[in-house]
Amino acid sequence: MTLHGADLPAGLLLAAGEGSRLGRPKALVELHGERLVDRGVRTLREGGCSPVLVVAGAATVEVIGAVVVPNDDWRSGMGSSLRAGLAALPPGCPAVVVALVDQPLVTPRAVGRLIEAYEAGARVAVATYGGRPRNPVLFAAEHFAAVAEAARGDVGAREFLRAHPDLVTPVPCDGVAAPDDIDTPADLAALTDG
Repeated sequence: MTLHGADLPAGLLLAAGEGSRLGRPKALVELHGERLVDRGVRTLREGGCSPVLVVAGAATVEVIGAVVVPNDDWRSGMGSSLRAGLAALPPGCPAVVVALVDQPLVTPRAVGRLIEAYEAGARVAVATYGGRPRNPVLFAAEHFAAVAEAARGDVGAREFLRAHPDLVTPVPCDGVAAPDDIDTPADLAALTDG
């Protein structure tokens, strides 16, 4: 089965944080001449997501090719951004791939693997690296409400995933992506020099 049009999963990029340890909002950080927010949107679009939504908070952003969803409650943590993003998905959206703006080594191929798992019947698909679950994560529509309910503080979807391991389809992404976070200036320097 090949998905098209209204059957495609949406993409949801969480990009609302202020980057306190980095010293500036991560969405606006540039890596190899591209803002992380633009890179994240491109990754989701090229991976097969449509539409793509960006949850913004600490920094006001405009992004070509994405719908920006403001989260006035961004200071409370990632959970509020996930809830805001899920609430803004278009009616009838069949699934969503959730990605984080500070993981620039996630690739369209990793997103595509999650969508392939969804096409094959997975209702929750999680990218794994070395067997460990990380991001991005895909949720089918029937789980949106439960994921939003579990998203509190800074845990995002983690509590939902821990509470429902039977629903999770692990999707190995070793060799096509990496889950490295940009949390500090040293993290950014390591990726810039790489």
